[in-house]
Amino acid sequence: MLSMSDLINLLRGMRKLNDSEKQNFALLSDHMSSNNLLQIEKLVKQKRVKVELSDSNIQVIKSSRIPVITPSCDDTMVQQIASDANDEIRMNFRKSLFKEMGAKAKDIIPRFIAPNIAGMDMLKKAVALQLFAKDRVHILLLGDPGTGKTDIIRSAAEYSPVSSFGLGSGTSGVGLVATVKGNEVVKGLLPQADKGLCCIDELNLMKEDSRAGLYNAMEKGFVTYDKGGHHHKFHSRISVLSTANPKGDKFTGNSIRQLKAQLPFDPALLTRFHLVFFVRKPSMKDFRKITEKIVSGEQGKYSDEDMKFVKAYIRHALEEHGNVRFPKDLQSKIVDVIAEIKQKEEHYLVDISPRITVGFMRLCMASARMHLRDQVNQDDLDMVSSLLKESLKVF
Repeated sequence: MLSMSDLINLLRGMRKLNDSEKQNFALLSDHMSSNNLLQIEKLVKQKRVKVELSDSNIQVIKSSRIPVITPSCDDTMVQQIASDANDEIRMNFRKSLFKEMGAKAKDIIPRFIAPNIAGMDMLKKAVALQLFAKDRVHILLLGDPGTGKTDIIRSAAEYSPVSSFGLGSGTSGVGLVATVKGNEVVKGLLPQADKGLCCIDELNLMKEDSRAGLYNAMEKGFVTYDKGGHHHKFHSRISVLSTANPKGDKFTGNSIRQLKAQLPFDPALLTRFHLVFFVRKPSMKDFRKITEKIVSGEQGKYSDEDMKFVKAYIRHALEEHGNVRFPKDLQSKIVDVIAEIKQKEEHYLVDISPRITVGFMRLCMASARMHLRDQVNQDDLDMVSSLLKESLKVF
């Protein structure tokens, strides 16, 4: 025999939803499976749960509201159903935001890279792309002090799902690879960032005899450490993002010959970077534009929720779009782009080596991944081509 509460629930389950309930319930259809929708509809009719709307607090895409299932009774089973339903809603709601972000990522993500630093838009776009690279991509920011280079790499480290950050001046070869604490061998800066981003500030201050581990990680993806008769090998499949100042701390002169004489590295290290941006103090014209942006409030801070969302988006893109295809017809177009750049090599501070081509292809795939695509298209090639040409500019 039915209890009174069971009878009430049975009768209520036969009623129709009122207009307000219909309106809120309709929002669930994009975020829940059919079977779970039927279960929640039944509970809504029985007035054992409510469907309410809550602000998502994610403003980077648009002001969005998310449906939330709220129990109206103390029934443990109903509360568990509501909890599971809300987990499903949040997961699918975030996926829908990811999809929307995919169409706008190239414009939105770079804004989160050191938003306190005005200007250097192309540089920030390149760093943003590096965050979506599955294969190693190395970028060097080389130039004058006080231009925000450190802020940029610190910001990138915050958004990378896996990262490490260190100072070239305070990082010995051992600190890069490993350190010993008692009987324990502790991973250094390079293996800590395995499958992620290793950020090194003021790389020019790193001692030359400390660079062997860095070379190995950048080229081969592993480092070794020998101590007390024991041999250790650590995966260090990293992308390197570094800053460096020129000899004398600041570039002087205007000729390629003068500037090359101030490079802080020998070619062995410099050519290991796929992109090298030469960062100079802004001209008066550029300084005026930067000032106008600051005054107008175009540059600003982002909420913690937006920053968490962007980091989650990067992780999602890397996990769900790991294998990006590169069409044959676009591969041949890259040959033309690199050949065109190679012809003007005497006007650049770096050599146009095969590593540049490797980095170009990896950044194209990163661009596709940033937009949640599994295949490179012409837009990706055009974007990376413009970034490469911008990085080579000296004046």
